[in-house]
Amino acid sequence: MARLKGFFKLCAVFLFVSGCAATFQNHGYVPSDADLEGLTVGVDTRDTVASSIGSPTATGVLKDSGYYYVRSRWKNFAYRAPEEIDRQVVAITFDKAGVVENIERFTQKDGRIIALSRRVTDSNTKGVSFLRQLLGNLGNFSAGQFVDGASPR
Repeated sequence: MARLKGFFKLCAVFLFVSGCAATFQNHGYVPSDADLEGLTVGVDTRDTVASSIGSPTATGVLKDSGYYYVRSRWKNFAYRAPEEIDRQVVAITFDKAGVVENIERFTQKDGRIIALSRRVTDSNTKGVSFLRQLLGNLGNFSAGQFVDGASPR
């Protein structure tokens, strides 16, 4: 019986420790360096790139600007927010004729955080409490507004 209790305790410790292990998630696709060596700058076109290394994760904002292959690796650990531990971007740009102009690889170290849109509404109630706002409106009404529905002056 003592051996059985010891076994269950060991199983409980194992389950507790394994429950605290980090999990990793991969998102996206980036072609390997060997795949990119098969492409020739100035020779390959959009169609040959898509057929040899696959369709891109994203394309450029402008029509016919480029292909972008993006891959991210995320670490999830217990109650903490997911953390991006690796990011790679392969950018293949094309000229106006649709021929490969440049092939670049970027990593997370090359990136920087950019605020794409920042909309801040300035509040004119700074330093004014809710109660003060509520009580501040008491003098803005007249009795005539409530009796005959007249508009304020």
